[in-house]
Amino acid sequence: MQKLSLSPLFVLLFFVPCAWSMAAAQTLQHAARVAKPAIQHVDASKAQNLAPPGLKPLAELSSEQLAIADQVVLGRMPCELAVRVHVKPDARGAGRFILESGSQKYFMAPVLTRTGAIRLEDEAAGVVWLQLSNKSMLMSQKLGKRLADACVSSSQLVVAKQLERNPAPSLLDTPVLLVAAEPGSLPKFPLAADSAAK
Repeated sequence: MQKLSLSPLFVLLFFVPCAWSMAAAQTLQHAARVAKPAIQHVDASKAQNLAPPGLKPLAELSSEQLAIADQVVLGRMPCELAVRVHVKPDARGAGRFILESGSQKYFMAPVLTRTGAIRLEDEAAGVVWLQLSNKSMLMSQKLGKRLADACVSSSQLVVAKQLERNPAPSLLDTPVLLVAAEPGSLPKFPLAADSAAK
């Protein structure tokens, strides 16, 4: 019995193009099955009607809240313990955001604070997003714990590295001026009531 041998040139010219065309056809069929519909741009006046079921209509945000919204860092951020967070604008209203963490999706709105931290809140879910200059965190008020900690964007990473090199002075390290009542007497600490009376 004779053995059939194929020349390498024959294999290269016949079988390789067939394999490539079959792989390309399978890839196109798979892409057609999983293709997502195109993103539709919606007129802002009609955006209120797109609220997911169960969510009440969105209230208008104040100018202070919109100013806070302009400072929110957007994008995907890695966090501690391999958690990832994605913050993106919510098309249903100006100054609102969608925050995704794992399989959870939160609809966030800016909240005024006295500390200067950027605070977004989803009242229905009881979740708060706090953004500082060097990191952000996601907290659950209902569960009383952090859901994501030390989330850092590229701009926050720059600030965090600067703070590592040049740490901010601690309140405990700040020198206190001592005031003497009379020359030669012991110095006394200034009291809050004394400085308020002046």
